[in-house]
Amino acid sequence: MKISDLKDVNAQVIQQYQSGNNSAVSSDKQAINASVKPEEKVDLSTKAKDIQQAKNALSKLPDVRDEKVQEIKSQVDKGTYNVNAEKIADKMVKESIVDIFA
Repeated sequence: MKISDLKDVNAQVIQQYQSGNNSAVSSDKQAINASVKPEEKVDLSTKAKDIQQAKNALSKLPDVRDEKVQEIKSQVDKGTYNVNAEKIADKMVKESIVDIFA
């Protein structure tokens, strides 16, 4: 029995596909693709919307708090700026503990 003498339509389509002559198959795909319109849609959850609003609000804030900088500069110039070494040490210890457990 010769493979080329097959009367089965499915076998013929498979044979055409394997031989690279799949014009019948591709025309069917083109017809299907032409009837289906691609649609792009994005749904954001309320949490994602909240995060986006927060990011937008943060982007509008200045990187440097000018009032705070001017206040500290004036204290340094006057000689009244006081550094609390105990508070700095406490924060350093707390941050190192957080780093260890993180």
